[in-house]
Amino acid sequence: MEFLTSLVGNILSALPPFLLVLTIVVFFHELGHYLVGRWCGIKAETFSIGFGPELVGRTDKHGTRWKLSLIPLGGYVKFLGDENATSLPSGSDAPELSTDERAHAFPTAALWRRAATVAAGPGANFILAIAIFAVSFGINGRLVADPVVAQVQPASAAEAAGVLPGDRFVAIDGVAVDIFDDVQRYVSVRPGVPITITMDRQGESVDLTLTPVRTEISDNFGNKMEVGRIGVITNNDAGNFRVREYGPIEAVGEGAAQSWYIVTRTVDYIGNIITGREKADQLGGPIRVAKYSKDMSTLGIAALIQLAAVLSVSIGLLNLMPIPMLDGGHLVFYAIEAVRGRPAGEMAQEWAYRLGLTLVLALMLFATWNDVSMLIG
Repeated sequence: MEFLTSLVGNILSALPPFLLVLTIVVFFHELGHYLVGRWCGIKAETFSIGFGPELVGRTDKHGTRWKLSLIPLGGYVKFLGDENATSLPSGSDAPELSTDERAHAFPTAALWRRAATVAAGPGANFILAIAIFAVSFGINGRLVADPVVAQVQPASAAEAAGVLPGDRFVAIDGVAVDIFDDVQRYVSVRPGVPITITMDRQGESVDLTLTPVRTEISDNFGNKMEVGRIGVITNNDAGNFRVREYGPIEAVGEGAAQSWYIVTRTVDYIGNIITGREKADQLGGPIRVAKYSKDMSTLGIAALIQLAAVLSVSIGLLNLMPIPMLDGGHLVFYAIEAVRGRPAGEMAQEWAYRLGLTLVLALMLFATWNDVSMLIG
């Protein structure tokens, strides 16, 4: 009983920061759909944060109903002529619409207008993440260190390969290394994968091959994860720790680079799951996001907004997956329509939609199982 009481208490305390983070991410995702849809001349009937019965709302001068709904786990924009809130890509001619309505309906809009409207949701997520990271880099700068080895841990992959204190990383698998973080980022997502490192050793170029070791680590909140480690450490004497400052344009570039790093790390992780090099226990759902939201909230609003940026990239990437029901699945149907010169058959779309719904529900159940296992374990 104590465990259940504690679990319920933790869940309830995590709800406010979780809902704040989720609402920010969902709002910008749907705002992307809405703004580009309006720009394309498509009428938005409803803009909802959450699903289910309306709690509060208003109708603007364009006829769009803006509302907050009872179940705050997501949201949607419903355009004129949509079959439902999830915009099943029927490609129908919407015969039930009047001539005036057809001029502003989603199904009857030009293909490029529909595709742009759908792609704008994930696009807005990436823009939001870049903006958040850029503001952070612009205000706080970034703590960096030269990629110089101060210490090689005993019995590590680096020691076995012959890495020595004083060696400077020049490249990994041909990818140039600028700061020590570049080494950590590259190695962390490649446990068990042989890599070639190029070192500068007293002016001489040395190529070494080693394999990062899978290592379980915990953050300050006890969240566990497995990463690749090679066993090298830097310090202030070797790495010359310093804060790198960025101007506005440079900050945007770093924000884009940070967002791209999250994309590549996610894609690498999924690829490693498929090839059997990684376990799928790091796939998390709403419960895990809620826990991380609670953790970050203890560090302040800035940390919570940073989490929103990470989640925004993840949701943007997830929505681009070519699964019917998601934005990426809609874009696949539009690509088929562009090639065929007409939409895919309604029956094919209906079955694809059902398959997509099944896949999404299965993924959600699996992620929730991981989350519950994390809490219990």
